[in-house]
Amino acid sequence: MTAPTGNWRLIREEARPGPMQMALDEVAAETAAAGGPATIRTYRWEPSCLTLGYRQDPETVDRAFCEREGIDVTRRQTGGGGIYHDARGDVAYSIAVPAADVPGELLDCYHLLCEPVLDAFDRLGIDADYVDESVPELYHPACYLRGLHPAHDVVATDPAGSDAGGGAAGPRKIAGNAQYRKRDAVIQHGSLTFSVDAERHLGVFDDPAVAPAEFRERVVGMAELVDVDREEAVAAVEAALAAWVVGGADAERDGVELDRDGSWSSAELARAEELVEAKYRDDGWVRTRPGDGS
Repeated sequence: MTAPTGNWRLIREEARPGPMQMALDEVAAETAAAGGPATIRTYRWEPSCLTLGYRQDPETVDRAFCEREGIDVTRRQTGGGGIYHDARGDVAYSIAVPAADVPGELLDCYHLLCEPVLDAFDRLGIDADYVDESVPELYHPACYLRGLHPAHDVVATDPAGSDAGGGAAGPRKIAGNAQYRKRDAVIQHGSLTFSVDAERHLGVFDDPAVAPAEFRERVVGMAELVDVDREEAVAAVEAALAAWVVGGADAERDGVELDRDGSWSSAELARAEELVEAKYRDDGWVRTRPGDGS
C-alpha cells in the first residue's frame, strides 16, 4: 500500500526535548488539516524522555529516578502504557495526514501507516512483522511489557536463532506505534528500538515487578539483530517513509509532490512552543490522568 496523494514533506531527524516533539506532532496534524502539506518525519529525544499514555496513572512514574537521570517526562495524546525513549536507543517517526485521505477504520488506517515501518526493517535486513499470536502481559504500566496482539504489535526474530545479548531467541517487540485524530487529521507516531537499556526502561517506573532479564526477553533492538549503526537505521526509516509516499520510485507518482528537505515554518514552531507551555510541560497535563481529576 502507498500513501495518499497530495503534497508531502519529509522532515529529517531533529533532536529536541520530548514535550516539543509531542507538540510538533500535534502541529503537523493541524497543518495537514488546514490544507498544508502532510508530514512524514523522524526525530530523536534529547534528553531521553518517558512518555505516558493518554490515560496512564502518573503515580506509576519514579520521579526521583527520572530527575536523577535527567529524563524528561511528558504525556502523549495516544493511549497505552509508558515508553522510555532513549536519546540513542530510540528512533522515532511520525506521519500526519488529512483524515479524509486515509481509511476511517482505525485498524485499516494503522496498517496503512505502518507500511513504511515494516519496509524500514526490511531494508535493514530485519525479519519483522506483526506477532503471530497473542503474548501475555508482563507489567501493565509499561507499553512494551503489555500483552502483544497480532493486530498491531510488531516483533522481530533473531536470524541466528539464538541470542548472544541475553534475551530470547523467539520474536520480541521492536516497535511501538499508535495514532489519534486531531482536527480532521490523523497523526501516527512510533518508536523503533535501536538498542535496549533494560535498566533505564524499567527504572522510570515506580517499583516494577519485572527484572531487566525479563525485559530483554520481550524487547529487542536493531543493533542486536544486524550490524548497523544508528545513522544507517535512521536513513533506512527516512528512505522507507519517502518511498511509501512516492510509490517506491525516485520520481513522484502522479498526484504526489514530496519535499525531501522539508522544514517547519516559523509559525509552526511558535505554535509548538505554545503547546509545550500549555500542555506538554504543564503539570496539569503530565501529572493528572485526563478525565478523572486524579
